[in-house]
Amino acid sequence: MSDAPAPVTLPVNVEQIQQLLPHRYPFLLVDRVIEIVPDQSVVALKNVTINEPFFNGHFPGHPVMPGVLIVEAMAQTAGLLTQLSNRMKGNTANPLFYLVKVDNARFSAPVVPGDQLRLEVSVKRVMRGMGLFAARTLVDGKEVASCELMCAARSEK
Repeated sequence: MSDAPAPVTLPVNVEQIQQLLPHRYPFLLVDRVIEIVPDQSVVALKNVTINEPFFNGHFPGHPVMPGVLIVEAMAQTAGLLTQLSNRMKGNTANPLFYLVKVDNARFSAPVVPGDQLRLEVSVKRVMRGMGLFAARTLVDGKEVASCELMCAARSEK
């Protein structure tokens, strides 16, 4: 039996995503990875359903996905880019990254039940355990959100 990681094949499903990210229901906000260029870019999907727990209070009678959760979905997608890239290079380490900065967040349309988020994240630069990412989210080909994300590797204390 080998300790070598299984090769990454697309699409990456939610069970595989759970092996790469620490998030769990109701906070795992990525359902599938459909494209990846290691160390450069990734495209993931999130299916938005009326069963999402946040719709109970945001807003009753007019369900809208909170913008902060769209940003979190983009950050999780950035984490998947890092983790999948490491896996594809044969690195089985699974370092934990934290979101440390969000810049230029913009929301141009509401996200509602029935929408499918297309989460597109690309690396702008990597330096000393930190990554800067450009992220955008589309629904039906129309951009609904965008931002820049900075993530840092967890420092052990």
